[in-house]
Amino acid sequence: MLTLLAMQRQNWEQGVAVHALLDLGLVGLAGRLARDSAVHQSPDGRLGTIGGERDSVNGAANFEGVVRLGLTDAARRQLDWITERAPRAADGTLYHLLDAPEVWADTVYMVVPMLAFAGRPDLAVQQAEGHRQRLCRDGLYAAADNRAELWGTASGWVAAGLARAIRHDPDLAGPLGGHAREVIDACLAHRRTDGLFGNVLDDPASFREANLAQMLAYAAYTGVVYGWLETSYTAVADSLRAAVEPHVHDGLVTSVCGAPTFDRQGTSAEAQAFHLLAAAAPLAVSGGR
Repeated sequence: MLTLLAMQRQNWEQGVAVHALLDLGLVGLAGRLARDSAVHQSPDGRLGTIGGERDSVNGAANFEGVVRLGLTDAARRQLDWITERAPRAADGTLYHLLDAPEVWADTVYMVVPMLAFAGRPDLAVQQAEGHRQRLCRDGLYAAADNRAELWGTASGWVAAGLARAIRHDPDLAGPLGGHAREVIDACLAHRRTDGLFGNVLDDPASFREANLAQMLAYAAYTGVVYGWLETSYTAVADSLRAAVEPHVHDGLVTSVCGAPTFDRQGTSAEAQAFHLLAAAAPLAVSGGR
């Protein structure tokens, strides 16, 4: 946790860090991070903007923390941006960027749990389906609709985002749980001999990437708790976490897509946060929700 807190964070990384702290029961500390995302809220409502962001949706990852902190006006403005004013395609599928009509897999994690938490399951399903139609091939995701590679982290964002949305609204297990399982299983089919994955899932020459294992472990544990995965997936999640451990050095998760460009091995705040999310999730399996 200290390693995560010591790292510089972009707005989505701030949001995922808040999720990790909330799941660990560190509500007060999560609130401090959430408060700062409200301090850096842009006039249009995007939380956590710290200068020059092109992204339209990443600030939505901070919504849960801001609501739990009781910052209702900041939360309302962020929700209004996502539901009413953010750039989107004709069918309502959100564009990830302010200045380009691109649909990204990352958006599923940033927005679908937020909409579920905000009591808008209809919109959560709409966004999940719009992204699935554009980005998914045989259960695996491309990073964006203008990129062909099946990026491991893209599938991880989707699996984790759908899992968190169902956690916020268990009724979403019906429309979302089956696809979340499809993504997890499709990724597992590309698991390497060391228990991890390639950065590009179907490219054996791509570099080893460990964060997808953490994202899938989090999703799998959550699926077991909320009943859209069988209990056998607990052992799968355990093995995914175990495969990451040799790559954790003095609290720092290595062999992940590295910030800031995420196109080579390195370290990142999002990987640190998912290490904590994957560590917190088994507690729900053993002790209930």
